[in-house]
Amino acid sequence: MNHDKDYDRDYDREDVVNEQMLRDILQRSLDQENELMRNYLIVADRIHHDEELKHRLRNFAEGNAKRTRQLEDEIHKLT
Repeated sequence: MNHDKDYDRDYDREDVVNEQMLRDILQRSLDQENELMRNYLIVADRIHHDEELKHRLRNFAEGNAKRTRQLEDEIHKLT
């Protein structure tokens, strides 16, 4: 059974994620997305021999930018 993995089955409030914890989690995720986006763009700018790879890396960065905006919106809603 999955009951062993159901952390709040006993309705214990210590398992609840409070607003500050959620904000911290979202902020760490935002920082990671920004770092990944920056890395993809730096590498893409340094690649001169493979236009297809360069394009894919830029697409990865665009995906990170979208997630970054979504995370910023969520953090803003919490404040």
